[in-house]
Amino acid sequence: MKNFFAFSGLDGAGKSTQIAALDELLSSKNQQTKIVWSRGGYTPFFQFLKSSLRKSSTSIIPKAGKSEKRNTYFEKPLIRKAWLTIAIFDLFFLYAIYFRWCKMTGRTIIADRYIEDTIIDFRLNFTQERVENWMLFKFLSLFFPTPEKHFLLLIPVEESLRRSKLKNEPFPDSPETLQSRLDMYKDYLNKKSHFVEINCLGTPNEVSQEIFDKLSI
Repeated sequence: MKNFFAFSGLDGAGKSTQIAALDELLSSKNQQTKIVWSRGGYTPFFQFLKSSLRKSSTSIIPKAGKSEKRNTYFEKPLIRKAWLTIAIFDLFFLYAIYFRWCKMTGRTIIADRYIEDTIIDFRLNFTQERVENWMLFKFLSLFFPTPEKHFLLLIPVEESLRRSKLKNEPFPDSPETLQSRLDMYKDYLNKKSHFVEINCLGTPNEVSQEIFDKLSI
């Protein structure tokens, strides 16, 4: 799928900064862009659905954010699988339908995170499941478009923690979780050739220039 770029990577690596820089550059070349943030279970539609259910007087859905009640809630296999199934279908409509509609209307998509980020989230948050092995996921993922360039922005765990602290992240990952994320990203690098690894320890301008060079812009 032409004119579709995705950015993945650890928190604090500079995804938002680099997406904004690419958006500005493409806009200066008279390209219409659409930045889409996506994370399985946290897309606008899914957030609206959860918010509506929480407002119900009979709702047993836990409040947003990490909590013991939330952990207990998702220990129930039926609830866990139902939540994940809805999340997968939600991503199908976002990626397979909405992204293609944006393309048809002449816009360049810049995805802030993509399906691999969600798979890593699911592995970390739902250790009982391997969603990527579900037949439903395998079938629907056949329709997910492949980015023209998929940048993987990486920094060491210690640097991610430092930057998250500077930004006052409300729910930062623990060092152990960050290391697990980094290991999974590196595993993707070894298996998927379409990823373009970007070392983000340099200045934002240096990182932007490396990305632009990869795009031949």
